[in-house]
Amino acid sequence: MHDPHSGQASGGVANKRLAVLLSFSGDGGVERMVTHLCAEFANHVQVDLLAIKAQGHHVSRIPPSVNLIRLESRHSWTSVGEIARYLRQARPDAMLVAKDRAGRAAIRARARVGAQMPLWIRLGTNLSAALERKSAFNRWLRTAPMRRLYALASGVIAVSEGVRQDTLAITGLAPERVRVIRNPVITPELEALAREPVDHPWLPPREQRGEPVIMGMGRLTRQKDFPTLIRAFAAMQAQRPARLILLGEGRDRDALAALAQELGVADRLHFAGFQKNPYAWLSKADLFVLSSAWEGSPNALTEALALGVPSVSTRCPSGPDELLAEGRYGPLVNVGDHAALAVAVSQVLAEPLAPEMLRQAVDEYRVERSAAAYLRTLGL
Repeated sequence: MHDPHSGQASGGVANKRLAVLLSFSGDGGVERMVTHLCAEFANHVQVDLLAIKAQGHHVSRIPPSVNLIRLESRHSWTSVGEIARYLRQARPDAMLVAKDRAGRAAIRARARVGAQMPLWIRLGTNLSAALERKSAFNRWLRTAPMRRLYALASGVIAVSEGVRQDTLAITGLAPERVRVIRNPVITPELEALAREPVDHPWLPPREQRGEPVIMGMGRLTRQKDFPTLIRAFAAMQAQRPARLILLGEGRDRDALAALAQELGVADRLHFAGFQKNPYAWLSKADLFVLSSAWEGSPNALTEALALGVPSVSTRCPSGPDELLAEGRYGPLVNVGDHAALAVAVSQVLAEPLAPEMLRQAVDEYRVERSAAAYLRTLGL
């Protein structure tokens, strides 16, 4: 383990120490949000980022101002001893933990060393929706420890009101112990990254574009329900020819390509894969679609709005209804309803909202505002 006292907050701030625990499980939104937060936290306090499985593209984006401590443990449930040792040595002033299993490990470690510092768990997904297809026993296995252990934490930070309500139902915590803090989606770099060029024949300047370009973004997995987006896209081709670009990688890629082939739109769909700078692509879309079956607070939708890109979303649990203000900033359709999605997409392409209006909808999601709310909650 690295020396827990080697970190130095930028600007010479060295009075308070914040421990952040995160299990890196790939290139998802949680990893991105926590690295955004850590970079901003480091302007105000010393930050130790305890990383389980420090791998994936986001690890390289952790700034030098954050003291990265790579845990030897590969799983949350085997990391309790290491976390306890860190707490004993470093004695941080507060601890923030992202994800449920890591949160439970941190609660156990804190109890083991008898530490008293505030410990908050950040939950980024609607767990009930994510567990919907699991057996009753598997659901119980996942939620029973939360009910038991979360009472020992200082509280839970939920990324949306939908996640907050779900967490209250699962854990039985008192309402004041579960707070909503918006995701730190909008960073100072976002605009600059969005302006970078993209070399793709479908993305010339808008005035030279024959057909509009629709984009979807996220891991190619069941949660994001890209089959519904591809079906909607195929259904609208006769009335409104367009092109579709999917940003992201995942295990469902071959199945999605086969579906596009079957529906006769394979030549109008481009799989762009994982993009180090997805914002350059996203900013050039004529429309963004979120087709998810469930979310916590969808970052891709937030980013699209921040870049002034007209958007359509499913009314999945949870977050899109809050982001789009019940349809004010873009239509909401039922999960899995490709016919309704096709109609909504066509409508927005015909009458898009002004970019300035879309940007103002997501002002709360700026990294400075989000990080300040976290630090207040953590008592720092």
